[in-house]
Amino acid sequence: MFRPGSPIHHGSMDLLTYLRHRGGAARRSQLLAAGFKRPELEAAVAAGRLMRPLRGIYTTTTADDGVVAAFRSNGRLTCISAAPFYNLWALHPARALHLSCGNGVPKPGVVDHSPCTHPRHPYLPVAGLADVLIHALRCLPEPESLVMVQSAAQRGDITAEFLRKKLPGKRNGRARAVLDLLIPRADSLLEILAHTHFVRAGLNVRMHVELPGVGEVDCLVDDWLVVELDGASHFESGQIKKDHRRSRASMLGGRLTLHYCYEDVVRHPQAMVDEIRAILRLRAEGRFAHW
Repeated sequence: MFRPGSPIHHGSMDLLTYLRHRGGAARRSQLLAAGFKRPELEAAVAAGRLMRPLRGIYTTTTADDGVVAAFRSNGRLTCISAAPFYNLWALHPARALHLSCGNGVPKPGVVDHSPCTHPRHPYLPVAGLADVLIHALRCLPEPESLVMVQSAAQRGDITAEFLRKKLPGKRNGRARAVLDLLIPRADSLLEILAHTHFVRAGLNVRMHVELPGVGEVDCLVDDWLVVELDGASHFESGQIKKDHRRSRASMLGGRLTLHYCYEDVVRHPQAMVDEIRAILRLRAEGRFAHW
């Protein structure tokens, strides 16, 4: 998936490199403004180095499908379809193309969002971050919009207060409720989702707690049950050994440690919560010896 960098100016850069920095597609007007000449564009098309899928649009053979589709529909990528362009967390790839076309005309296979009202992406056919998140909050299921907003807010790219002001009235109540779930810091989407599940279950949970001899743990429930959320890196040999050492140190400090992975947090959260509740109940009943 294409990840944009800073806007690129022509200078000594060749045409294909320039386009690759723009998702592999651009309008003729953009290319001419960057200093490329019409004969150069036409020669590239004739040689098969570029394609012209529609009038005034030039693409590389490896252009980002979303960028091309946005040009084709004369719209801007938004909601989950725009997540990669702002490096936002996403639970799932976009199942459909989400665009803001601004004319309300239905398009097959496209989720057409309301018109954009904030500054757009500076050089791509992508809505501005504020519109992307507002559209996501109104459109997506709670977990999917939550991880997108969490990743942007904790980086300081936007604030919950700003978004809340943009979502007034009863019709935006569900969207505002998502903003209430944000936390100051989440090192992965698993952390914000787990925190939400735990709070909703009425568990007493603290995040990123520093424990003597252990270091920082992801979650601490009732001040004695450590819950670690393991991403892909935790299944590497060196990390597994480190996690085992930390778990032993936690036990020596009188705390039990549980590990949950992506599958548990994202696909089976209720089973995770039920297990934690069962362990809390066992301890309350004195079923753990000498505790």
